[in-house]
Amino acid sequence: MKNRIIKYCLLIFLFAHFAYSADENVIISALKKEIERFTKELSSEQYPPYYIGYQVTEVQSAGVTSVFGRTSSKGTSFSRFLDIDLRVGNYQLDNTHRTEGSFLTRSSFSFRQLPIEHDELAIRAAVWNATEQVYKEAVKQYRNVLTSRAVKVKEEDTSADFSIEIPSKYFEKRNFYNVDLDKWERILNNVSKIFSDNKWLLEAHISFSFKNDYKIFVNSEGSEISQNQPQFRIVAFARTKAEDGMVLYLNRTFFSFSEEGLPDESTLRKAILDLVSSLKALKDAPLMDTYSGPAILAGEAAGVFFHEIFGHRVEGHRMKDPREAQTFKSFINKRVLPDFINVVFDPTRMKLNGLDLSGYYKYDDEGVEASSVVSVDSGIFRRFLMSRSPIEGFKNSNGHGRKQVGFRAVSRQSNLIVESRRQVSLPKLREMLIEECKRQGKEYGLLFVEVEGGFTFTGRTIPNAFNVLPLIVYKVYVDGRPDELVRGVDLIGTPLTTFANVVATGDDMGIFNGICGAESGGVPVSACSPSLLVSLIEVQKKAKSEEKPPILSSP
Repeated sequence: MKNRIIKYCLLIFLFAHFAYSADENVIISALKKEIERFTKELSSEQYPPYYIGYQVTEVQSAGVTSVFGRTSSKGTSFSRFLDIDLRVGNYQLDNTHRTEGSFLTRSSFSFRQLPIEHDELAIRAAVWNATEQVYKEAVKQYRNVLTSRAVKVKEEDTSADFSIEIPSKYFEKRNFYNVDLDKWERILNNVSKIFSDNKWLLEAHISFSFKNDYKIFVNSEGSEISQNQPQFRIVAFARTKAEDGMVLYLNRTFFSFSEEGLPDESTLRKAILDLVSSLKALKDAPLMDTYSGPAILAGEAAGVFFHEIFGHRVEGHRMKDPREAQTFKSFINKRVLPDFINVVFDPTRMKLNGLDLSGYYKYDDEGVEASSVVSVDSGIFRRFLMSRSPIEGFKNSNGHGRKQVGFRAVSRQSNLIVESRRQVSLPKLREMLIEECKRQGKEYGLLFVEVEGGFTFTGRTIPNAFNVLPLIVYKVYVDGRPDELVRGVDLIGTPLTTFANVVATGDDMGIFNGICGAESGGVPVSACSPSLLVSLIEVQKKAKSEEKPPILSSP
């Protein structure tokens, strides 16, 4: 994750093929007519558009939040948005070409809110107005590109700006959901009363939310795609402050592919009791010193670990950016991980070990069908994640062009799955940790149980490092003393050095579902991995506030 992933629950849609209904046909007809009109009428211009892509996203949402046993917010909404990808020039060189100082992953002219009524003329008028502005801006950008290329040295990567892909056609009927907010309000208010009994909490809430993104994609190449991307989630959060001023927080999340699959009131009550108990123990735990030595990253933590130190560095668009460190550009067909590990990105998988994977989708946001990508095969690096922005040696998309509404798509992660052929039981992995600590003369090793997320730096001008943000960490003593909960550390390092220290994996599989934030906004991802034994990791002290806890107790 480029910035941070936060646990979210994602509903994976059910596929259904229908004939267009009147509502969908109004939108698709409006988009196709404007594409045809702009393509024809602007063909005589000096710089006509060679590609126009429209994505309309209808967002149906509902949610309720409870704080200390009382409702703090509740509501529903429906919105319709338009994203425009218009390109001037040709597939080899167009207005999106990166020049020094440019940042074209988001454009103020590419995003508009559309009328929510199914009126073709009103929709066409809004699309026309937005496209006019996008076209004029694209021409300015293209002229800047031509000027820049005339005075700059030859670029390292001479691949095309846009790939030629086979048009796709896929249709799902728009799904409308009748969510019972009153039911969830009652449940959440009942269980959030538990927070009220703990006066040391500074903040605590639990929320239910639902969102369905119905995406309609039409482009000038002939693609027509419509698909539902709903999500249901419950998130419980609590925050406190230790006596030394350190802010501490934990959360519990649930998601399902149906509203019925969310936990019942009894399960939520147990989860909140566990959350409160864990946070109280963390509040009273001692501060951890800096440390360098062996560690186990439990499944979820290991998944985030791979997401941060590997996943972002194999997003193909970074290989074209001269400001990026391009860590793996020279590692094609070379060893980057132990020979017992594979790393796969598979957006076509809905579930793993019976659990839902939030990085699942049918078509990406550039209209390309999703496909599984084996990035590392037996420790050997094979391929990058690709959008429609080619790089040397990779001319086509593999269905990983993704974005949030209002952003331009770039290559992004989907379902990251780490596979291992050197698995041992978790008790054995713990024994191996202690043995490694003894070999290195360490009093203890670390066990990372729970993480919040993380961030990473992939540029050339700053250290090419990562920072994973642990929440629950234990010292595992070699002399048999009980494990000790500690707080106040971040897991840091550089990728190639850290990869070399992976010794073995557990026989489990942790799944971290979240939202990854990067250049193209927040997109749902999943990071899946068995527990990892790493012979050498480094932790640093976490930043903390100098402000003391509240003077008065909670009322």
